[in-house]
Amino acid sequence: MNKGLVHVYTGDGKGKTTAAIGLGLRAWGRGKKVLLIQFLKSGSSGELMSIDKLDENFKYFRTKKVDGFFWNMNDEEKALLKQSEQKALDYAIENAKSEQWDLIILDEIMGSLKNNLVNLKEVEQLINEKPKALELVLTGRDVPKEIFDLANYVTEMKGLKHPYEEGINAREGIEF
Repeated sequence: MNKGLVHVYTGDGKGKTTAAIGLGLRAWGRGKKVLLIQFLKSGSSGELMSIDKLDENFKYFRTKKVDGFFWNMNDEEKALLKQSEQKALDYAIENAKSEQWDLIILDEIMGSLKNNLVNLKEVEQLINEKPKALELVLTGRDVPKEIFDLANYVTEMKGLKHPYEEGINAREGIEF
């Protein structure tokens, strides 16, 4: 049995989710079972449309629809979002313990950590107590030092130039 490692895709550049799902697709193609859990995301995406066409060995989970950006929410909306994000983390912990998955992706977990929507100690515990063979991927900007130190891989996506700076909005099939 191979030892499962911990991957982090972070930074201000584009491609963290795409890289994580690409790794998931590679694993799925080799007969591995993959679970994607998305934090702070609710919009349509080409990646999820693709996963919907795969078999039961690549699944995803999202909580309730996220309306707007965290910094624009009122206290009540933030409290509801915190409950929803905790539900996603609980789901991740439960599924990691089940040992039914070879790879679990916690997409945009860093945003939930940064906004105190999930507890850093719980995420650290998930990493430290994951089954030996489980490969775990965490994405999002601003990786905490504690997570950085626990990871086996840390890849930083660095934004050097982006079409949004030229007034070009996100395009279907490319950015989402």
